[in-house]
Amino acid sequence: MGHVEHDKLDISTTLCGARLPNATVIASGILGLTHEVMVRVAKAGAGAVTTKSCSLNPRPGYPNPVVLDWGGGLINAVGLSNPGVEVMTEEIQAAKELLAPLGVPIIASIFADTIYGFGNIARFISEASPDLIEVNISCPNIDHRYQHMFAADPYVAGQVTRHVKRNTDIPILVKLSPNVTSIAAIAEAVVEAGADGITAINSLGPGLILDIETRHPVLAHGPGGVSGPAVRPIAVRCVQAICRAVDVPVLAVGGVMSGRDVVEMILVGATAVGIGTGVHYRGIDVFRQVCRELRDYMRRHEYRSLDDFRGTAAMPSL
Repeated sequence: MGHVEHDKLDISTTLCGARLPNATVIASGILGLTHEVMVRVAKAGAGAVTTKSCSLNPRPGYPNPVVLDWGGGLINAVGLSNPGVEVMTEEIQAAKELLAPLGVPIIASIFADTIYGFGNIARFISEASPDLIEVNISCPNIDHRYQHMFAADPYVAGQVTRHVKRNTDIPILVKLSPNVTSIAAIAEAVVEAGADGITAINSLGPGLILDIETRHPVLAHGPGGVSGPAVRPIAVRCVQAICRAVDVPVLAVGGVMSGRDVVEMILVGATAVGIGTGVHYRGIDVFRQVCRELRDYMRRHEYRSLDDFRGTAAMPSL
């Protein structure tokens, strides 16, 4: 076939009906709180923008320090701080108007404290008409004295999904946790309940890092979710398990820093790839850099589109 020029290589993708100019997505919780920042990320080359997870009411989150680079990755306990759904609805509406000419869709991330609460916030956030809704049932930093993580139980995860679907016509991605016995079983439950797609994974943990001089945790909250390069092999394994178990699009997230990492996720079946770690380590220009590296890989292997190699990872028979 011969080498194909970079600009002839198609790195676009379609995620639950939303067309992305390229397969990169800013992961939730990184830079998606105001419409100005969302537009900045889109202009920096992201194929889609995910908002910070929002709740019905404003939430202050935990006191600083909330994030630490511990060498092998990051640990964070932000506490899901956000201004509440009323403010986020306005921000999404403003961002959507500005992102439309760029052809960059917006994914609204939501969370709640109860199963019914997920339905309520889905209804409110839908008034902003985001292209997709990401249902965050998997934050590892909730207070486990009062509730279990929704993603830990197939029945509960399915019930959340059903309540969200009853309250919106917008396609939903359910964000799953790696901190379960079988992420494939949770994926099957949410898809059976109506999920249009899946985001995987959320951070691992919670973990704990101490200041050994003071004997106190480094993070103000104490434990925190673990992310960064060290979790990527776990994310890849989880995405592969999900793609083998269900036939819906998967937005793969977890430790992605480079075009090589994006390729790896697509090889195990991902439709699009979220980037958070890469923004921390390489800056906001990471999206253009990753797209260039992705095209380099495709040119070397003479692939014209992502479909040419999606899900083609060679695995030994077990």
